[in-house]
Amino acid sequence: MSKLRVVYPGTFDPFTRGHNDLVRRAAGMFDHVTVAVAESQRKAPFFLLADRVVMTKEVLADVSNVDVRSFDCLLNDFLSQIGTTCVLRGLRAASDFEYEFQMAGMNRSLNREIETLFLTPDAKFMFVSATMVREIAWFGGNVDQFVHPLVAAKIRVRARELNPKLTAA
Repeated sequence: MSKLRVVYPGTFDPFTRGHNDLVRRAAGMFDHVTVAVAESQRKAPFFLLADRVVMTKEVLADVSNVDVRSFDCLLNDFLSQIGTTCVLRGLRAASDFEYEFQMAGMNRSLNREIETLFLTPDAKFMFVSATMVREIAWFGGNVDQFVHPLVAAKIRVRARELNPKLTAA
């Protein structure tokens, strides 16, 4: 039985251990996983799109059935471009559910064939969010436990670039 192709979309700013956990687990359930890194200029990302794509590719380089691509269009259009209707989303807490439920409904309104599947990360990653990781980094905190070492190194550099207080310290 074919296991399908699934798209895991997000800003991934940065790609956390929770994201990594979901992708690796999905890679065992699906024939192919595409991690779709959204441009998301409305969110004023910490990292440029190209940097987020490179970091994500580096972290997932050892997973043979995963590819990483960027996109800057409706998710519905991106799914059509790559030929799938299956979306993977992560749920950490009940607070994520309402937003994700709305998004899944909107995507189905645009295309009745789109199915959204939800996974929860391992319990040790339930509290990790990219927003919190950025906040910790902004103030010079250690983010090593929340992200892959390659990502942690890039976060430290970027935080120093963006926060003059860190450069002076």
